[in-house]
Amino acid sequence: MANLQKAILGTKIGMTQIFNEQGKAIPVTVVEAGPCVVLQKKDTVNDGYNAIQVGFSSIKEKNVNQPLKGHFKKANVKPLRFIKEFRLENSEQFNVGQEIKAEIFQAGDIVDVVGTSKGKGFAGGVKRHNFARGSMGHGSKYHRRPGSLGAKGPARVFKGRKMPGRLGGDQVTVQSLSVVKVYPERNLILIKGAIPGPKRGLVIIKNSVKA
Repeated sequence: MANLQKAILGTKIGMTQIFNEQGKAIPVTVVEAGPCVVLQKKDTVNDGYNAIQVGFSSIKEKNVNQPLKGHFKKANVKPLRFIKEFRLENSEQFNVGQEIKAEIFQAGDIVDVVGTSKGKGFAGGVKRHNFARGSMGHGSKYHRRPGSLGAKGPARVFKGRKMPGRLGGDQVTVQSLSVVKVYPERNLILIKGAIPGPKRGLVIIKNSVKA
């Protein structure tokens, strides 16, 4: 996240479509982005790098532990559910208590979106790794099983072997997506295409590292 200039937290609302001036339908994901509040600033002198810590989505004070209560009190802000840190070279432009809103992004911006993919539980190799299945004939007895592991000599399974296991629930970054439209008054950002995670899932929108 080095050299990051703009970033914001938000929640995924869902997908829809809008029409451009030529009448072409554009699939978009709607994100309720911000407002986020700056909780802390970090600099190269005290911390070795430039960054800001932001909070998002209000939460009841009774659901916050004592260390976080003190952290919020020091920043003079109400308790917030999510806390993330963004490394910004221009962190000195932000002040503790300042709000970061959806208006920092504009239509045409290229962004990277980070989210947590949907958890799908335990899955076999066919679903998890796109393995080809065996014959579906009645006498086959080999349909969706993983088959030989190819470790006859060492007599063990090597690390990294593609096998059945837990699928989803991982941090996923989708790069180089374009912002189609921003509604500052409603804190909404419309991003072309799909982004990871379920509805109401937390996402991070930031400048694209490749743009």
